[in-house]
Amino acid sequence: MTEQNWVVAAKRADFKGIAEKFGIDQVTARLIRNRDMVTEEEIREYLYGSLEDLHDPRLMKGVPEAAEMLCSAAAEGARIRVIGDYDMDGVSASYILLNGLQKLGADVDVRIPDRVRDGYGLNRTLVEEAIADERTMILTCDNGIAAAEAIQCARQAGLRVIVTDHHEIPFTEENGEKVFHLPPADVVIDPKQPDCPYPYDGLCGAAVAWKLIQAVFQNAGIPETEAYRYLDIVGMATVGDVMDLCRENRILVREGLKQLHHTGRPGLLELIRQSGLEKEQIDVYHIGFVLGPCLNAGGRLDTALRALQLLCTDSREEAAETAAELVALNARRKELTGQQLEIAVGMVDHTDWQKDRVLVVYLPECHESLAGIIAGRLREKYNRPAYVLTGTGAALKGSGRSIEAYSMYEELNSCRDILEKFGGHPMAAGLTLPAEKREEFRERINAGCSLTEQDMMPKITIDVPMPVSYVSRELVREFEKLRPFGKGNPRPLFAQKDMHVLSARVFGKNRNVLKMQMADPEGRTVDAVYFGEADELLRYAEQKDTLDIVYYPAIDTWQGLEKLQITVQAYR
Repeated sequence: MTEQNWVVAAKRADFKGIAEKFGIDQVTARLIRNRDMVTEEEIREYLYGSLEDLHDPRLMKGVPEAAEMLCSAAAEGARIRVIGDYDMDGVSASYILLNGLQKLGADVDVRIPDRVRDGYGLNRTLVEEAIADERTMILTCDNGIAAAEAIQCARQAGLRVIVTDHHEIPFTEENGEKVFHLPPADVVIDPKQPDCPYPYDGLCGAAVAWKLIQAVFQNAGIPETEAYRYLDIVGMATVGDVMDLCRENRILVREGLKQLHHTGRPGLLELIRQSGLEKEQIDVYHIGFVLGPCLNAGGRLDTALRALQLLCTDSREEAAETAAELVALNARRKELTGQQLEIAVGMVDHTDWQKDRVLVVYLPECHESLAGIIAGRLREKYNRPAYVLTGTGAALKGSGRSIEAYSMYEELNSCRDILEKFGGHPMAAGLTLPAEKREEFRERINAGCSLTEQDMMPKITIDVPMPVSYVSRELVREFEKLRPFGKGNPRPLFAQKDMHVLSARVFGKNRNVLKMQMADPEGRTVDAVYFGEADELLRYAEQKDTLDIVYYPAIDTWQGLEKLQITVQAYR
């Protein structure tokens, strides 16, 4: 069993007062405080936030100017090209800008880069294509903040450029201070700009694009309800790009899920149907692990235009055909990922790389679109930052995924002199480097790493040490107010010491489901389930007699009957 660091959240507040003020249990009050909601207004928004609580898009730096420019461009007949990205967030942002500007009557089209041929983001080739196609304005989404050279090229050719992005602003260190470098666009919209007054900078690319369309609609006198029609797409993109589900994102996802449960979009309906789901049951999990990977599959193994086509179509027949293609591509993606992951794990386990605090794995035959997925799996397995580099030419491309204690973007910045290109977030990044610099990159990124053994130990944050006997149906139903769960708003976790396993039964062809009856120290029993290495837990329980467990409670419904059940997340 992997050693784990169990930590109890110890944030303080007047839990009794919060519980009385909002009519909730004190346990629920603790959960909300653990998610960094402090003021009454923050708690109210967390519990009951609605569309009225969304921030005015005009507070975002650049949005008023860009909205005015786009309205004028539409009226003048300017030929606008939207340039997006090939992942779910980029495709969603592209759709929102395309469809929104079409409602304005604008002459607008979309170009989504090919992952292999074009690489990430706006580049000189895409600018030259826009010029050849007689486009007069470029509007980026989910990219552009690091494309200074390409934007300069476009401006010199007489094109106007608006950047909408959400990635980190490029910077250099000068005399110990960060100096930020914005691209020379006509307007730059990115809430991470240091002087942007927008109250929340954690939006995904599609949400930033949607904020711009909101302002455009306001300028054009288009009803606000028309802008709200995109919330299902914004919510899905927020989950798909693994944004923190707090503050404004929480509202966007909650409202987006409501729309998704009643969606009439033929493309989404077909994707949901062919994935074996019911639209009324869609939750964050289904977006992140079922629908999202299908929408991403086109951009990984074929073309992201398939996903854009799925969102754009009004034809159920066309939607069915495109959805089937994306589902098949995702199945192929899973197969290829499994093959390359097996190779990567073998390389780490049988080389000196296993001693590295930052894993840098070279998979020359791996499709570059799978590098990020495999890096994420390596991070999960070894609980340390991981990069996967691919390619056999003069330049290698790579993707990285990080852990909370390590800012990947900032650490890459320290190696910028040997990188051709890089960008991303603290938790994820992409890079291109000369093939001959591969080993130097591995050595330098590790030499500069300050992660401790404690940082690299899997961490489980317990919200409240709570006896299982305190759990009730009413309390579990109250926890539903805390949804949607996901990154930044995890499912509540509780802990109980000295639990006995009274009986147990293993299920699943891989013996990865264990159903148990457990008893607390006072002999009160509870049904429990564990997903993982069932035989390992059984052996451990036999050796130790009692277990300390981390769990979350739920109501299990079977043939119309309801009963409380806990899911064991960890044990020791």
